Amino acid sequence: MSEDPFATFDAAYVLGALAPEDRQRFEEHLRTCDRCAASVRELAGLPGLLARVDTPASMPDAGPPPPDLLPAVLRRVRRGRRIRFAVTTGSAAVAVAACVALGVVAWPAPAPPAPPPSVAMTALGQFPVRADARLAAFDWGTQVDMSCSYTGGRSGGEYVLMAISRTGVETQLATWKALPDNTARLSIGTALKTPDLAALEIRLTDGPALLRLTL
Repeated sequence: MSEDPFATFDAAYVLGALAPEDRQRFEEHLRTCDRCAASVRELAGLPGLLARVDTPASMPDAGPPPPDLLPAVLRRVRRGRRIRFAVTTGSAAVAVAACVALGVVAWPAPAPPAPPPSVAMTALGQFPVRADARLAAFDWGTQVDMSCSYTGGRSGGEYVLMAISRTGVETQLATWKALPDNTARLSIGTALKTPDLAALEIRLTDGPALLRLTL
């Protein structure tokens, strides 16, 4: 089986670094390749994370971030992806072996608490897009799980997910490309605590807000 020629396009696509002709070819490829589409979704929060890398105000002479920052981040993301797959596969094999060796049936563990329900975001106009989001609070901040569906007949441009704090500070969490009849599913973390969040908005990168979830 030949190697996918688009296997390394995911990060450049998310960061908007592909040439126009390569971007068009990759978007056509995404419609038929579940693996590349999943990789794009997994990297969707990368621009927001990199946008927060800045020189501290207390260190004006520290200079820009090191040039190998992006490759290092991508290596860690892809390495983490491989590790998760290996651990999952290995754990399954060990579990099957243990059941065969012992021949016993364990009592089921208590079910984990149900995640909070998803909430539909409110449309701010007549746009061919809908989305719902679910927020989960953690000690480190808030996890946002979002599903966004675009129902237009052609490319809908670049979307951006913004978090708005109760003090009015806006933080970019993720960006992605709106493709015809496509659903983007994102899982993004933000250091903002859930009580400090006032709203989430989906916007066009060069246009108005499309959807809003008031918290």
